[in-house]
Amino acid sequence: MINQENSLIIGGNDPDYFDWQEVWYPVHYIEDLDKKRPTAFTLLEKNIVIWWDQKNNQWSVFEDQCPHRLAPLSEGRINESGCLECPYHGWAFSGQGNCEVIPQQLPQGKAEKSSRASVKSFPTQVKQGLLFVYAGKEENAEKTPIPMVDVLEEDNDEWVCLNTFRDLPYDALTLMENVLDSSHIPYTHHKSVGNRANVSSVELEVIESGKWGFKGVWEEGPRKGTLGRQETTFLAPGMMYHDLTSKQFGRTLTVVYATPITKGKCRLFARFPFKFSSPIPKLFIKLTPRWYSHIGQNGVLEDDQIFLHHQERFLEQKGGNANVAKAFYLPTKADLFVFELHSWINQYQAQLFPEKSLSPALSSEILLDRYHSHTKHCSSCRTALKNIQRLKVGVAIATSVIWSVIIGLLLIFDNLSLWGMMLSIVTVPLGVISWFALSRLEKQFFKGREIPPRNLKE
Repeated sequence: MINQENSLIIGGNDPDYFDWQEVWYPVHYIEDLDKKRPTAFTLLEKNIVIWWDQKNNQWSVFEDQCPHRLAPLSEGRINESGCLECPYHGWAFSGQGNCEVIPQQLPQGKAEKSSRASVKSFPTQVKQGLLFVYAGKEENAEKTPIPMVDVLEEDNDEWVCLNTFRDLPYDALTLMENVLDSSHIPYTHHKSVGNRANVSSVELEVIESGKWGFKGVWEEGPRKGTLGRQETTFLAPGMMYHDLTSKQFGRTLTVVYATPITKGKCRLFARFPFKFSSPIPKLFIKLTPRWYSHIGQNGVLEDDQIFLHHQERFLEQKGGNANVAKAFYLPTKADLFVFELHSWINQYQAQLFPEKSLSPALSSEILLDRYHSHTKHCSSCRTALKNIQRLKVGVAIATSVIWSVIIGLLLIFDNLSLWGMMLSIVTVPLGVISWFALSRLEKQFFKGREIPPRNLKE
């Protein structure tokens, strides 16, 4: 993924301190961004705006504040000249953040030339379908490697990749702690992507570590060793991946990015690259609509979403990362990667938002919200939802029209044909069943399951 010698710059030059600003972070899949309008996001508590700079054919990212009166530029538009235009007074900015137009000044005015008229811009790069933003000093951006899945660059025609994302109601480090822990999958994700029958002892080993993160291995691997050896890498501060190769399924990666938004909130980007030994699974994945995959993946995320939201609050009450050895009881090697993560946090003073406290716990209803945490940000799910809603209206109208026609025919003719009778009997039940099926599907874009599969009766 990242050459460790080159990764020493990640998190700043101080070998004993990790600076969260000096990192490249993914903020959006490119396919979910709209080139016609600006998109708001929050990175490390900074409000930023993402927009397409047509003149330079690239994505630009600014601080989401107009220097004039601090109005959010994400509420503005991309105007006819290709500049980002403030919604308040029409000040317009080019791709590098320079002010090009101040409509209120006299023709001979030059106020836009002042540095105070410029917007802070952030370095950006597009890699493997993700837009990355550098949060720190601009001069450090080129020296800092971007965390990528290098193997996807090799034999890229052989790989098929499932991608998803979601805004999660807990910290980026809580997400990293969770995904580094493979031993929770059979229990937490029982009946979704796990099975309690596959539980066995887990003997993890850390191979190497440093400010860049750490590498480890699980020699036996998941499912009681039936899938083979699993290697795990944590790339500080917010990327990790499991690498598993088995004779039955080929090579499988589980890649997770955790992009910090604010205290107690992060955006997850999950990528599942597969290199199958058979072409059939690859074809099946390619034929599966992206929005349909997201429904299932949202369900998996919700398996542990509620208790992780509460867990990090319990840890904060017990003293946080500095007191993790007393707060957590970690008697087996199954927790070795979790322990190593917290050791890295303490060794490199890498606490996230150390001066902030978590907000009061949210209700389960809010925690299970899918629309605001995923659907409205996802181009595939937004489109599918609109189509389903249109289809519901169409089914209701078609059912009503057909039934009205049948009633009219019954009133006009004494003897309706057999086909007419069958149509009259089938139309309404079929329409009602279709409407409710679409309503059930529509609901899955708004809200998760109240009872996780693991807690359902066997």
